[in-house]
Amino acid sequence: MEINGLVEMLDIKLIRENPKLVEENLKKRRDPEKLKQLKQLIEKDREWREVLYKVEQLRRRKNIVTREIARKKDNAKIKQMKKISGEIKELEQKSEKLRAEVRMLLMGIPNMLHESVPYGKDDEDNVEIRRWGKEPKFGFRPKNHFEILEGLGLLDAERAAKVSGHGFFYFKGALAMLDYALIKYTIDFMVKRGYLLIEPPFMIQRKPYEGVTDMEFFQDQLYKIENENLYLIATSEHPMAAMFMNETIDRSMLPIKLVGVSPCFRKEVGAHGKYTKGLFRMHQFNKVEQFIFCLPEDSWKFHEELQKNAEDLYQSLGLPYRVMNVCTGDIGDIAAKKYDTDIWMADGNYREIGSNSNCTDYQARRLNIKYREKEGAPPSGFVHTLNNTAIATSRTMMAIIEYYQQKDGTVKIPRVLWPYMNGIRKMEKV
Repeated sequence: MEINGLVEMLDIKLIRENPKLVEENLKKRRDPEKLKQLKQLIEKDREWREVLYKVEQLRRRKNIVTREIARKKDNAKIKQMKKISGEIKELEQKSEKLRAEVRMLLMGIPNMLHESVPYGKDDEDNVEIRRWGKEPKFGFRPKNHFEILEGLGLLDAERAAKVSGHGFFYFKGALAMLDYALIKYTIDFMVKRGYLLIEPPFMIQRKPYEGVTDMEFFQDQLYKIENENLYLIATSEHPMAAMFMNETIDRSMLPIKLVGVSPCFRKEVGAHGKYTKGLFRMHQFNKVEQFIFCLPEDSWKFHEELQKNAEDLYQSLGLPYRVMNVCTGDIGDIAAKKYDTDIWMADGNYREIGSNSNCTDYQARRLNIKYREKEGAPPSGFVHTLNNTAIATSRTMMAIIEYYQQKDGTVKIPRVLWPYMNGIRKMEKV
């Protein structure tokens, strides 16, 4: 829906007609600031509509006076018309200011949660729904991936810090080969399942970025290009989501299934207190991402399909994982429901390796992506968008290295990756 040029992020009609429903949604999300924002939005929207009504009334009055002047020149009527024109201009300026304020507030209202999202405060309240694989039993003290890679001479953190700063690495030999092997294996895996390969732009302008994500949250994560209206992408999800910005897609073209491959650039500000060892949180890493545009009635089916794709990938690599239904306090603004897939690591903990989000029509509203029944027909509504990590190579490499480590410090390569490793079957000291 578009009202006077205002493309909605959350359906403004829902907020106007059922504000209690939106309020309850925000209470579930445990975000008092957003509740205040909703109240401000309702008040500003009411004020904006009142101004629009006054403008329409004055325009009608101006038309009447204009017709009267056309019939008979009358100085009093001319003065009246000038006065009305001045009032209209003043109110239009006020309307534009209010419209901008409403848009800004509306951008900050999160998506409506699916009823199956568990209530909770943070990631401690996420609910496990299944796990797969057996945790290994070592006959020796297992090391973490960073110790192993330094021992094998396959990772150079010191020289990378000298050149680029903390959070960057030089990958060498078999480690670099493993990175690219995972990318190519995953691309082949997804293309066989009918997903179109996309290499997106690695930079994106602010307007589409505001459409795909919560800029308030991502502002401290993104690298901005100095003196340019461009940001380095944090994931290929973002430029893929923006591909059809301001377009209407024929129903027959849906679903559109994409698999994007790109480096990802993140400042990772706010990672204090979280697990940050080695490759887990990097400023630059490679990722293969799944993305779907679909009809509204199909999105929950595709949410499960995206999850199955990721799980099948990890199973083919032999890596134990668990799937978590992310709770209301941890889900973020964009998703209506989200699964996290957590991978087993050598310290016995499971940590996030990918996230699967059904964003329903939330991103599509922000980006103005609609669908229609056929070419030439008016839009029927907004598409739904979904995204899920296929493989984040850095965290997957961590899991492989820690799971497949050997007593002598070497690491076995999963058999499915052998065709992509140029004859390397084991990571050994260089």
